[in-house]
Amino acid sequence: MPQTRTSPEGITQQLAKALAHPLRMRILTALHDGISSPNQLSQQLGEPLGNVSYHVKTLLEFDCIELVKTEPRRGAVEHFYRATERAFLSDEDWAKIPASARKGITGVIVQTIGEDINRAMLEGTTEKHTDTHISRSPLVLDEQGWKDLTKVLADLLERANEIQSESAARLNKSKGDSINTKLAVLHFETPSE
Repeated sequence: MPQTRTSPEGITQQLAKALAHPLRMRILTALHDGISSPNQLSQQLGEPLGNVSYHVKTLLEFDCIELVKTEPRRGAVEHFYRATERAFLSDEDWAKIPASARKGITGVIVQTIGEDINRAMLEGTTEKHTDTHISRSPLVLDEQGWKDLTKVLADLLERANEIQSESAARLNKSKGDSINTKLAVLHFETPSE
């Protein structure tokens, strides 16, 4: 039976395609950093406005982003978007995605992480806090150990999102300074040596 776009598998496949495009991932990354319009994204990413607008519409269609406000601009209306939680794939979603699409999504994410850390190093923000955490830990695990560590990392991400929400509430009350951060966690099987 062919999958329709409204079936869970069909939505997962389409979402995977949406996230696998390098420009859509760059747009999504920028929208995780804050609210922007396609015009602002075009300037920030150095991409033509038409291309950015097209990919923003695709991300909006699959609920990866949401419209948060509009503002009149010289006879037109500028639309402003932010990223949503839908942009993240669950373990179940990830398992439904073909290996070729997983490889593309992984490649874009790893490239973005590399760009993030390079920029932070160049601008000196990696040394700003003495409790910055950057580590590389080769491990040897059995199947149960793999599953246990994967669960710990999923819990970590959930807790990180809770901490971000708690911070937002405190920042709203105090109007204090915010600290822009990136949390990148990689856990992957490596080839045997």
